[in-house]
Amino acid sequence: MKIVLRLFMLMLLALLILQMYFAGRILMMRWINPESTSFQRAEAYRLVRSTGELLWHQQWVAYAQISDNLKRAVIASEDASFTEHDGVDLEALEKAWEKNQKAEQEAARKAERARRRAGGDDKQTAINKPTAAPEPKIVGGSTITQQLAKNLFLSGERTLPRKAQELVLTLMLETFLSKRRILEIYLNTVEWGEGVFGAQAAALHYYRKPAGRLNAYEAARLAVMLPRPRYFEKRAQSQYLISRAMTITARMQAVDLP
Repeated sequence: MKIVLRLFMLMLLALLILQMYFAGRILMMRWINPESTSFQRAEAYRLVRSTGELLWHQQWVAYAQISDNLKRAVIASEDASFTEHDGVDLEALEKAWEKNQKAEQEAARKAERARRRAGGDDKQTAINKPTAAPEPKIVGGSTITQQLAKNLFLSGERTLPRKAQELVLTLMLETFLSKRRILEIYLNTVEWGEGVFGAQAAALHYYRKPAGRLNAYEAARLAVMLPRPRYFEKRAQSQYLISRAMTITARMQAVDLP
């Protein structure tokens, strides 16, 4: 029993030391720009393994050198309540959960209809080739601060301990850094394509201009790409991308900047 208790205490101590390490790293970000994030390093490793090349385009620019259009577009698209919440938007999480539930139910209904049609046409075929359920479209409710916490320190796995650590890191970011600094770090490190990280690299890659000169529509297109940047990089003329960018452009003027 004493051994179990000692192991438990050692685990608690290790966890406390880890949190102190994270807190120290985040506190230093008030003055020092992070050289890289956990997500960037993982992506660089993946690209080196798949292509044999280190594809990493990034150039840090100060908050004032990033177009206000891009700041407003990203907030409008990713986290409309960014300047109001304390890192976690419970209302957005609830809405995302409801949408995901509906998406899963709809996917199940489509799969059942497809199975019945296949069974009605040819029962033997339906047995030999069962109909695969379509993938439901899953949406997230993460705030910009949560996304930054995940990108800076965590892996891409979806487990309860990782989600709990993300929440702790989110609260640390909101405690030690201003909203302006959080947005500055996010815009300079987020992925915008294969090996393309940060607003400056994205603006140069897609529009051949610095991030400070992006107009409203260009900024909106970049913002809409964020959930799936590598996907939209190869589908620049996607009708969804164009129509969603128009919607974000219309919302941008109502956004308050930190």
